[in-house]
Amino acid sequence: MKLEIFHIEQAEDLIKAQAIRFKVFVDEQKVPQELELEHEEESQHFLVKNEGIEIATGRFREVDDKIKIERFAVLKEYRSLGIGKKLLDYMMGYIPQGKKIYLNAQETAVNFYENCGFEKVGNPFYEAGIKHFKMEFNAKKR
Repeated sequence: MKLEIFHIEQAEDLIKAQAIRFKVFVDEQKVPQELELEHEEESQHFLVKNEGIEIATGRFREVDDKIKIERFAVLKEYRSLGIGKKLLDYMMGYIPQGKKIYLNAQETAVNFYENCGFEKVGNPFYEAGIKHFKMEFNAKKR
């Protein structure tokens, strides 16, 4: 595997990232399409390519003086290969030191995020019909 991870600066790369998200969230998980395209302009987007093929994406944005990681997606055939962790580590390098970081993890992804230094806070809730947990980053656990 020959991975390339980068911060998206070109419109054509954003379109490729959105295509990954549509495959994962809209096609696989049946999330409504209109929810998938919220907050695009104020987000920092990232893309992973393997030998030139787009395989994963994620983004973050500032919400109430905190950083929210979201729209984190790896194509099905590339999951459980460590790509998500590499992408998350890369994205974290773009977040200013001292900023509080959180995300809303689907129940099936909680273990992944716990292994990356996040902790569940509060009760489970549903977004787009999928059970989620709010999770906050704890640098001491990393």
